[in-house]
Amino acid sequence: MTYALICASHSDEILNANLARSPIIAEGAVPLHLERDAASAAVAYNRAIDATDAEILIFAHHDVYLPRGWENLLTRRLRELEAHDPNWALYGPFGVGLDASHIGPVWSSSIGLIVGRVPTTPAEVQSYDEMVIIMRRSAGLRFDETLPGWHMYGTDIVTSARTKGLHAYAGALPTIHNDRYHDHLREDFVQSYAAMRKKWHDHLPLRTPIIKISKSGLHLYKNRWRDYRSEKFRANMSIGINHPPEYLASLCGWSDLTASA
Repeated sequence: MTYALICASHSDEILNANLARSPIIAEGAVPLHLERDAASAAVAYNRAIDATDAEILIFAHHDVYLPRGWENLLTRRLRELEAHDPNWALYGPFGVGLDASHIGPVWSSSIGLIVGRVPTTPAEVQSYDEMVIIMRRSAGLRFDETLPGWHMYGTDIVTSARTKGLHAYAGALPTIHNDRYHDHLREDFVQSYAAMRKKWHDHLPLRTPIIKISKSGLHLYKNRWRDYRSEKFRANMSIGINHPPEYLASLCGWSDLTASA
């Protein structure tokens, strides 16, 4: 399998503190394709699809760290997936199952937890956390450039795939997300929510890792109220972003995934 690792980054500081330190990049196993100054995630990622030629495209946030051996474990997981479903289009380390369960495992600094259950076989999903999305180029998918901003494209691309008869999965691919704590949903998230409600009205409800997209839209207000009431509790859970990602991987037992591969 040939891989291209793609990142849309606006901060060299965050990139160099996290994704660029991943052995897969630092030791030259897989080339890193950077996109800058795009109007949206969809624009950035479609540019990258056109600029690369690898069969497997790994779209990763700049605050992600991929532990040593991650690419070897990915190869094993994709071979398992191919045997399970030759018609697969998307894969990821964290997604929301068709039963609304969270599929992982992934470390999240913003909540100080390893999140997601560990499936014994590839689990079909209805959405992804956008921190890492893996796409099979030959599936012929593109990101929707009419959607605004940098949210919910993980739900959109999965829904697009499923309407074409293709499938998206998540599985056991341990990953570090050294993400910042967010106290509430901001206006750009609200705009993405409204765009998704309109585009996929006939397919609702859809569950993202953060929120349920419903026909009524009431879940947006429920989430905002819940965030307001839990702000102090969630802030206390966050560990901040100043710990080296290698240290976080070691705490999770993920310093070297080679044995797992």
